[in-house]
Amino acid sequence: MAKIPSIPSSLVAASGLVGGFGVARWTRKRQLGGVVLAAAGATAANQWRQQAGGKAAGALTVTYIAAFAGSHPLAKRVGAWPAVFGVAGVVALASWAVADRKA
Repeated sequence: MAKIPSIPSSLVAASGLVGGFGVARWTRKRQLGGVVLAAAGATAANQWRQQAGGKAAGALTVTYIAAFAGSHPLAKRVGAWPAVFGVAGVVALASWAVADRKA
């Protein structure tokens, strides 16, 4: 049986932020976007814990949540999509630096 390649946690986390926003926007159902955001966040947090330990996973989870929250006021200044892509990039970079780089 072929081994399924793992998806880097940085990509999972960034996709959760972008995908959650996209789903909420296109379906006009914020709760559906929240499900995508939460599922990707939980998956990434599990990867972070396995790759870098509990403290790092906690810090990256806080970063993920802060990015989500911070994208809202940032969107008022730069627009919705640029804000979401910006915070997703920050989370992806942090995730790579703390967890993925070591894997």
